[in-house]
Amino acid sequence: MGKITIAIDGYSSTGKSTIAKRLAATLNYIYVDTGAMYRAVTLFALNHGLITDGQVAADTLIPKLKEIRLKFLPNAETGKSEMYLNGENVEQEIRTMKVSNQVSKVAAVKEVREMLVKIQQEMGKDKGIVMDGRDIGTVVFPDAELKLFMTASPETRAARRYKELLEKGEEVTYPEVLQNVQERDRIDSTRTESPLRKAKDAIEFDNSDMGLEEQFERIHDFAQRVIAKQG
Repeated sequence: MGKITIAIDGYSSTGKSTIAKRLAATLNYIYVDTGAMYRAVTLFALNHGLITDGQVAADTLIPKLKEIRLKFLPNAETGKSEMYLNGENVEQEIRTMKVSNQVSKVAAVKEVREMLVKIQQEMGKDKGIVMDGRDIGTVVFPDAELKLFMTASPETRAARRYKELLEKGEEVTYPEVLQNVQERDRIDSTRTESPLRKAKDAIEFDNSDMGLEEQFERIHDFAQRVIAKQG
């Protein structure tokens, strides 16, 4: 059977990465977490003092983008790919609320998106890839054979994220996480450069009241049908 490109877009904390990872593993496809890439650039900006009082010093960040080297490398113990920034494993650091609070602002910088889109398109040039993010089906792979748009209520997504952060030992409150989810939605959906939106040919998938197993079975079925059509 021919391989396809699977683009999974949607709001934060809709479980895009969880589904995408499992789908890629089941299909023996490559998985790329584009959110991790934007988070890594955000961490770089934070570490270099380029975000002050919630404002990104874009004019200073842009010339420094050439210093950024991103790489996904497998963890020998878990078998999962983890994000490396300039040779350092930053998988845990990029998942903190500190980064979450700023990532949408960094992702709105045109030059950041242009750099990462080029890298992402190169990764998927041979198909056989599952990629999730905000603009995969609209900008990165507009010709993807299967496009999904994941959504859920802000309250449901905040509850999921809150539980996840607590399990990692972070000291956060539910209202704080809900505010972060809503603010990221606002920035992602209204930014000038590649705003979050559903591609016209994407399948909208609301998982507010759906368990992980049911989600995976339905999405896996979508993928199998599309792959079968490729001959």
